[in-house]
Parts: sequence; C-alpha cells; structure tokens
Amino acid sequence: MIPSQRVILGAGLAVLLLITAASIGLDVKSRSDAAQVNRTVEVLKKVSDLRILLRRAESAARGYEIYRSSSFNDEFQTVRARIAPALADLKRNMRDNPDQLALLESTEPLALRRLDIAAEAMRLRTANDSDGIAALQSKGEGRSLMDMVTGNLDRLSSGEERLLNERSQASRRTGTVLLGIDVAGALVILLLLVMVMRESQRATVQLQSSLDQTQAAKEALEAAVAERTEHLVIAHDELRLSVNVLQSTFRSMAEAVLVIDKESTVLLSNPAAERMLLHRAGTNLGNLRALSDVFHGDGVTPLKSDELPSVRVLRGEEFEDLEMIVRPHSGNGTRHLMISGRPMRDGQGNVSGAVLVYHDATASRETERQLYQSQKLDSIGKLTGGVAHDFNNMLTVISGNTETLVTGLKDQPELQRTARLIDDAAARCADLIQHLLAFARKQPLQPRDVEINAAIADIAKLLRPTLGEQIQIETVLEKGPMTSHIDPSRLTNAVLNMAINARDAMPNGGKLLLETHHVVLDEAYAQANADVTPGPYVMLAVSDTGTGMPQSVQDNAFEPFFTTKEIGKGSGLGLSMVYGFVKQSGGHIKIYSEEGHGTTIKLYLPPGQGIAEAAGVSVPQAEGGAETIFVVEDDNLVRTFVTAQLQSLGYNTVAAADAKAALELIDAGQAFDLLFTDVVIPGGMSGRELADEVARRRPDVKVLYTSGYTDNAIVHHGKLDDGVMLLTKPYRRNQLAEMIRKALGA
Repeated sequence: MIPSQRVILGAGLAVLLLITAASIGLDVKSRSDAAQVNRTVEVLKKVSDLRILLRRAESAARGYEIYRSSSFNDEFQTVRARIAPALADLKRNMRDNPDQLALLESTEPLALRRLDIAAEAMRLRTANDSDGIAALQSKGEGRSLMDMVTGNLDRLSSGEERLLNERSQASRRTGTVLLGIDVAGALVILLLLVMVMRESQRATVQLQSSLDQTQAAKEALEAAVAERTEHLVIAHDELRLSVNVLQSTFRSMAEAVLVIDKESTVLLSNPAAERMLLHRAGTNLGNLRALSDVFHGDGVTPLKSDELPSVRVLRGEEFEDLEMIVRPHSGNGTRHLMISGRPMRDGQGNVSGAVLVYHDATASRETERQLYQSQKLDSIGKLTGGVAHDFNNMLTVISGNTETLVTGLKDQPELQRTARLIDDAAARCADLIQHLLAFARKQPLQPRDVEINAAIADIAKLLRPTLGEQIQIETVLEKGPMTSHIDPSRLTNAVLNMAINARDAMPNGGKLLLETHHVVLDEAYAQANADVTPGPYVMLAVSDTGTGMPQSVQDNAFEPFFTTKEIGKGSGLGLSMVYGFVKQSGGHIKIYSEEGHGTTIKLYLPPGQGIAEAAGVSVPQAEGGAETIFVVEDDNLVRTFVTAQLQSLGYNTVAAADAKAALELIDAGQAFDLLFTDVVIPGGMSGRELADEVARRRPDVKVLYTSGYTDNAIVHHGKLDDGVMLLTKPYRRNQLAEMIRKALGA
C-alpha cells in the first residue's frame, strides 16, 4: 500500500472512531437528558398533587363549617394525614435543586400551620365554642397562610416548568447533534470507500506500467504487489466491519428513517420506515399525498402541500418534532407522527437531498387522551354526586305534599291541575337526579345473575312500540348460557336510552341491531384502555345505521348534559347514565362510530357467578299499620313530612333530629317496632352506626334506611350490604307504605 493510501485510510478510520465515540457519548447524554426531563415532570406532578391535597383539606374544612357533617371531618383528617408524606416525598425529588428545596422547606411549616388552624376551627365548631371561633377568625391567620402557601407552590411550579423547558431543549439539541453525527459517519464511510477504490485502481495501473518497463524488476514488483494486496485486504475488512456496524444500528432503530433525493424519491429506508410508513426505496413521497388526509397536530387543521415535511426539508429548512396526523383513505388506523428533518447539501452548498426521521406517537397520544377523558368524567361525577343528598331531601317533601294536594283537590279541578303540574315537575327532577347519581356511580345497585339473552329478547319487545315502525329491530344472540352479574332494571334503562339515541340518529328510519357475545379482553387491550381489567366479559352491542358521530362528539358523549339535539329534544343524560351503570357494575364501555355510516356502543359486562336468578315477584300495594315507627331525620321539613305520612297510614311515630337525641330517647325506655333512619345525619354518627348502637341495646331491632345519596355506610362496590333495606329519596306515599311493611316483616 502506498503512503497516500495509508494516510487516507488512517485519517478516515480515526474520523470514524471519533464519530463513534461522540455518538456513544451523546447517546448516554441523551438518555441522561430524558431521565432529567422525566424527573422534572414527576416533580411537577407531585407539586400539583400537593396543591390538590391542600385544596381538598380546605374544601373539607369549609364543608364542615357549613354542614357540620362527620363525612367532611373524616375527609379532612384523611387528606391531612397524606400532606406531610407528600411534602417529604416532594423534598426527596427536589434534592438536586437547592433553591427549589429551600423554597419548599420554607413552605412546609406554613402549610402544616394552616392545617392546624383548620383542625382547631373544626374542633371549636364541634364544641359549639362560638367565642373561640370568633377569636380564631379575627386573627385572619389561616387565609394569609394559605395565600403564602399557594404563592410558594406557584413559584415552585414555575421554577420546575422553566427547568423542564431548559432540559427539554437540551434533550432536543442532543438528539439533533446525534442525528447529524450518524449521518456524517455514513458519509465518511462512503467517501472512504470511493477513495480506497480510486487509490486501488491507481496502484494497479502503476504496477502494470512497471511490469511493461522492465522484466528485471518483476520479482521485486510482485513482492510489492503482494505486500500492498495484503494491506488492502486488511483495510477492506476493517471498512466492511465499520459498514456492518452502521448498517446494524440503522436497521435496529425504532424510529423510521428516510433518505430522499431532491425529487422526494426514497433512496434509503430502514425496516421501521417500511413497517410504520409503508415507504421503501424507490417510493416517491410526492405521489403519496393523495392517499391520505394529513393534518397539523390538532387533528383538525389540514396540512397544506407546501407544509409537508419532505417539501420543507428540501427547501433547506431544519425542524424538530413537527407534529402531523395522518388518516389514510384505505381505512387503516390514524397515525400521530413526530418528524425531524435535515437537508443534505453538495459541495456547492445546494440541497441535494434530505434525511427525515419519524417517531410514531399514536399509542402515547391515545393513552394521554383516554387518561384525560377518564379524569374529566371522574371529576364531573364527584361534583354531580355531591349535590344529590340535599336535592333529594327537598324533592321528598315537594313530591309527597303535591301528591297529597292532588288527592285532596278532587273538587277543585283547576287547582288540582296546577298541583299535578307541580307533581310532574318534581317527578322529572327526581328522574334527573337519578340519572346524575347513575353517572356519578352513587346509585345503590341490586345486582344478581341475569340471563342476558332472555333479558335482551324481552327488552326488544318493549322497544318495538317505543321506537316506531320505521325502525327495524334485529337481535343476534350467541347461543348457550349467557349470564351477567348486574342490576336488571338498570340494564333495561341503559338499553332503552341507547335505543332512543339510535332512533333519533335515524330520522328517516333504519335498523337497530342488538348483539350478545362472550369475549375476553386481553392484556394488550387493557394496556390500550387504562380502565379495563383483563379477563372474560359478556359483551352487549347496540348498533344503528344512523348519521354517526364525529370524533369530537364521541370524546364528550358520556358527559352529563352534553347533547347534539335541539333545545328541548333531550337532556343529555342518557349516555352518561349508561356510562355510570357500566362502570359501577365493574364493566367497560366503548363507542365505535363513523359519520354517515352509523354507531355501535359496546357494553362489556361482568360475567355471572352461577345460574341466573328468577325475577322477584311483584307484591300488591301495601297498607298501613298500628306499630310505632322511630324516625331519625336531620332535615326538619322531611322529618315533619314523614311523620305526617306515617300517621296518616295509622302508625304511631317517635322522631329525633340526630343520633344523640335518638339514643337518649331509647335509653329512657322509648318503645318502638322499627327504626327508620336517614343514612347521612349530623352529630358524628351515621345512620348505620346509629343502627349498630341501637342493636347493642335492643338485639333483633328492625331497621329501614333512607337516603338521597348513598355512601360507604351501607353500599360497597355499588351494591347494598347483605340484609340492608333502603328506601331511596325522593319517595311516594305508597312506596313508603310498602317498604315499612316489608321492613316490619308483615
């Protein structure tokens, strides 16, 4: 090998070693940058969680101040116990940021002091110490402390967000440099190969010339050729090894990589590009535009032709993490892509091609969307469930008294019609509250093993007169036993609501299809749907041939009061009720819809635990009695109404406003046949706890509960505890009479 070859090969290999070392170092730094970004995101989340805990403690304290309910005190104590560990955990995560850690450490005593003040205020209110409360409020210390804590948390969040921005930018810069080094390495290898081949050809010509000039130097020349050939073979082996390393790296990359020429024709692609994009060498990116609809990252704004990544990069632009949504016309799934681009230039600086790197973010974006949707629905559910108790108390009084008015105004038809309008309005309000409770998963379910095929066949018969002749109803029911552990009445309501929605989506008529199948949701499906537990389910699908839903409507379809119908044509509570029923039953719900083709809603219900149970036999309307009923109800209006209704049924009544007053009467020897108590009562003892105390004093006591909002006192996992009887507010006179007789065992 001639000296010039050695110099060229040595320099080339040195450059390759430097590039490889730099690439490894940058890869390590890239991983470190990503870890720092993740750690900063985790700190931001923990700051947000701490802020939420403080707000929950404040809300519980204010709730206790207004309602004096033990549930708010319990909520405050639970949240308070979590705040100190949350602060300690946050400090551990901030140990690499002294300034932020110092700010957090200065905030910690302020937050703990604010909690102590709130706890002291709650203690004073429990003791009815008005002077102490006034003295505590006059200091105004609690509000100022909370303002300081909130301000400090805002500064912590701002600092972490700034740090996140800096680290994200550093990570992207590292990725950009790493890509540039990889491309540079490939170019150096190609350049070395061309130069080696050129030098090899030149050496061959020189050797042949030397042989022609002198036969005498033949042996020496042969020896020189042999020496040069040996070195050349070694150089070729080294070059082939380097090329193999780069090719293996290129082919194993998870991101799709395309190298294109200035006409947008793919010159080089890795397996990820062929798998993810279906692009391979020889494909022209310009011809693919007509095969898909392409949008910006919002999924709504179309991407213009001159904004396409290949067009921009061939104009000489460089970009990182360009978001693009691709919806193929073939019907294949939508892709969410993050794209980086770098132009390639020739010796004169002109763009001769480009390198495009695609990252498929479809799965992560879908997971983010589902998580956001689930959190939003849970938040709305907590809000709607929290107002139900007081509303149902008022509705109990309104509906009960209007029912009495309607009966008592038989001789005054005009006033009776007015009273009936009030009664109808109260009944409609009660229905709305029940729908909201269903969405909030606070309705007391009475599940049993139900034969789904038989239930759907019966529901289909009910639907025919409801939907009208223009809707064709079909059923496709899987043969064999098909039991599910659910509340059958809620299933009927759910299917009826979905069928009415389907009818409204088919104004000119169409087909409604009810299907049942045994299915198994596997781990892969559960990973793509965070709220799903893998395992067997009974699937009920309700399909229509209507107008379908756009994605924006599907994303909001389960929210209460969301509707696309005209004002007055729907309450927007139908699908929210279905959602709450399915989730409370331990199932899963999914919407599949395409505009202009129709909608399918699939309910995945928990499988049965045995043989389907027969439906309960209806009982005749109950009458009154002469027993003594002990009524415990904190709302004065409701207590007065209930005792009047019971007395009109012939019962003797004893009444108390809370557990303390009730126990005092019982300890004084008050006789009674049935304890009729609200679940949520003030005084630090729930209705369930009161019933337990009474049972210790008087074994075998008979108890009937009532509530407008079920909590964990008598309902667990959406199901009434065994042996518990509940009369849900609001209720009518005949419902009260029937449940009283049933509770008395008559």
